[in-house]
Amino acid sequence: MIDLHCHLLPGIDDGAPDRAVALAMARMAAVDGIRTVACTPHIYPGLYENDRAGIHAAVEAFRGELADEGIVLQLTTGADTHLAPDLVEGLRSGRIATLADSRYFLFEPPHHVAPPRLADSVFQVLAAGYVPVVTHPERLTWIEEHYPLFAQLVRGGAWMQLTAGSLTGRYGRRPRYWAERMLDEGLVHILATDAHHSEHRVPLLGEGREAAAARLGADEATHLVQTRPQCILYNRPACEAPALPAAVTHATKPDWWRRWRHRA
Repeated sequence: MIDLHCHLLPGIDDGAPDRAVALAMARMAAVDGIRTVACTPHIYPGLYENDRAGIHAAVEAFRGELADEGIVLQLTTGADTHLAPDLVEGLRSGRIATLADSRYFLFEPPHHVAPPRLADSVFQVLAAGYVPVVTHPERLTWIEEHYPLFAQLVRGGAWMQLTAGSLTGRYGRRPRYWAERMLDEGLVHILATDAHHSEHRVPLLGEGREAAAARLGADEATHLVQTRPQCILYNRPACEAPALPAAVTHATKPDWWRRWRHRA
């Protein structure tokens, strides 16, 4: 399996705080069957001022740590990139790290507020030749009011990434509902861990693969954690990746959802 979203590098953002936790995360990922991890610290102007050069240096240093500890895990580079006015310029100049230096990059929308003109921003980077991989849409607090936007982005060429733990309930019922619905409606390209620690937000991808297989079958589950991520690592055009599955009928909203919306 390939995990393209992991905050593994120690002390570089809000992920692994130190070497010990980072190594524990790496061991956990390897035991889970993950063979390649993209180290993707935040690039968040004003908070996490990471850039491609610093991320590459940190990954190279941590490769040495893994070798010293005998942990068999391949590392590549990337960043969890937040929306900024100079996003396209940052990609073109090489300041913003893409996944494995490919045309694909992780794009994290604001968690609590729907940004204005998000579709325009996404289509600008697509027009510049990059493919944004929108991270954990199912966990955004504003997905209820803007759900059709994500289908619009996918139709326009953006990719969607779900957090594996969302499918197993690690993030609660609401993210699980939206994760399952997006899967059922054929809107999800890949699964990743978005791991931050060895004790919470852990680097476990296998459980998400199994949950996806139960809904869509083993072949599509493999595409989510292996085939499409591999296309990213090899920088293949999006048209060469396995097509998204056709939408299937999803269950009606459960009783807890209706009660929650009524209280809100």
